[in-house]
Amino acid sequence: MATLHAFDLLAKVNADTGTLPDEVTETLPEVILLVGSDSTLRTWCRPLLTGDADITEAEGESAMWPDLRDDLSTASLFAFGERRSVVIRGGDAFVKRYRAELETYAAEPSSAGRLVMELDTLASNTRLYKAASKKGWIIECKPPVIKAGRSTRPDVQRLRTFLMEFVAPRHRCQINQSATDRLIELIGDDVGLLDTEIAKLAVHLPVNGKINEALVIDIVAGWKGKTMWDIIEAAASGNTAEALQHVDRLLTSGQRPIALLPQLAWSLRRLGMATAAVDAAEQQGRKISLTEAFKTSGFRGSPQDMQQAERQLKQIGRHRGRQILPWLLEADLRLKGSHSVEGRDRWVLEELFLKFAREAN
Repeated sequence: MATLHAFDLLAKVNADTGTLPDEVTETLPEVILLVGSDSTLRTWCRPLLTGDADITEAEGESAMWPDLRDDLSTASLFAFGERRSVVIRGGDAFVKRYRAELETYAAEPSSAGRLVMELDTLASNTRLYKAASKKGWIIECKPPVIKAGRSTRPDVQRLRTFLMEFVAPRHRCQINQSATDRLIELIGDDVGLLDTEIAKLAVHLPVNGKINEALVIDIVAGWKGKTMWDIIEAAASGNTAEALQHVDRLLTSGQRPIALLPQLAWSLRRLGMATAAVDAAEQQGRKISLTEAFKTSGFRGSPQDMQQAERQLKQIGRHRGRQILPWLLEADLRLKGSHSVEGRDRWVLEELFLKFAREAN
């Protein structure tokens, strides 16, 4: 079956029993790799793959392959025909120590046991990846993306569907599309955080009640959400001093820049996408209005929101509008690398907003 996303596996779960149907469990292979940084998705997938059979759990930092290899080769006496499962957490360290052995095993796995290994990353050009995708499953445990050439962008539609059809029913509630979009806008695409917020919202409703956008704004956003919108409006309007004051307020309350940037980037990215749409149209020999450019870039909002976005983009100007996407990418990479240390990370946000300052006449 090669590669599938965690969303695909979880979509097969029987809502009444919380397990996979028999026709799926009967086809589970001997080697399954859970690859991706989203620990929540890995946690949801793992018990579905191991079932009720005997389970040996090990940590990648300390586990010894000879011992686990013996477990995988030994059938359980009390599992009534089910395979023994060996679960390795922190598999990146384990692969580093036993890559050759795992490559050999993945190519010809034992039929007595099932190896389930969790990894943060695994390059698709490695022998282990190729062997596992040929003989077993590789389940992507990370937010879904859409590939466009060499670049990727978040697959918001797929994430929205997953939250509405899988996550919300887990908490015995419903959530409409506008509320889902606003929640993603405020929280980002981390499934664990989104699940936690939906659980909090469900408490305010009767069983099977529906979460709407107003409830999300009131409960999830609060003053921090309102401050976030103030930052975006101030930055995009060129009021850098005001934007920095709001940023300082959030940081003082305990927020980290790496958590704030995705929420800020969601709105700023639309301005960059609209600029790109205008440039693309002109390269094809035609002109489009800003309204059409925003709609092309996926903008959804009221006429007042559209007017506000157009005003912001006019203030920023086309030459800086073209730089928004590179600026956001640079900020993201720096927060995850050179400026990940607390103290230096706030410089990244401050520098980003200084680039949006209103230019002197």
